[in-house]
Amino acid sequence: MLEIEGLTKIYPGGAVGIEDVSIAIPPDHPFAILGTSGAGKTTLLQCLGRFLEPTSGTIRLDGKDIRDIPREEFRRGLGIVFQALNLFPHLSTVANMTLSPTIVYGESPGTARKRAHEMLERLGIAELAESYPSQISGGQAQRVAIGRALLLEPEYLLLDEPTSALDKDTTRSLAELLGGLKTKTTFVFVTHDLPFARMLAESAVLMKGGRVVARGSVEDVEKSWGGVTRLRSSNGC
Repeated sequence: MLEIEGLTKIYPGGAVGIEDVSIAIPPDHPFAILGTSGAGKTTLLQCLGRFLEPTSGTIRLDGKDIRDIPREEFRRGLGIVFQALNLFPHLSTVANMTLSPTIVYGESPGTARKRAHEMLERLGIAELAESYPSQISGGQAQRVAIGRALLLEPEYLLLDEPTSALDKDTTRSLAELLGGLKTKTTFVFVTHDLPFARMLAESAVLMKGGRVVARGSVEDVEKSWGGVTRLRSSNGC
């Protein structure tokens, strides 16, 4: 269980990123954090991933305060794929995917490469194993970044605006892919893309002005959003 209780983040200068956010996210349950630009979605995601220190409140992973979990153990419990994807341009797909398992976790290169190839096969992009980021499309790069994160077998995987650079067909393909993997990890994604959320999420919250203003099924949350089908966001925040 991933539990967020009374989480607040106030930036230097007094700007409020999120305020008194409480959410419980059970495992095996794709979950959407919805909202427009400036709603606080990405601030929340960065707090969950331990990239930002909250001003107050608690985040627990399986009953443990995430601040008390050793970093390597934490990364196996909770992974994150940022909107920028952060693939190393000088490394091939397989090299990008095997870097953390071998360097950080001490897995043998042969075992890591075998698992990477198996993951690429599952993701439907086995032919891209030796390709470089500049040689693949945005949708393919998204799959590589997700595969890299899944190789660490996290209990939860956070996705930051996963459809922001994808067309409608690729978005549908990504939803189908993640739906097929939901028994392996629990996907938590922040998005302003309601059609994508409808295809994948089993429940959701809606954020506005740094606070949770609605929660329930995607359909229930959509009613609180005024029935808007897709809202543009310049930065995914």
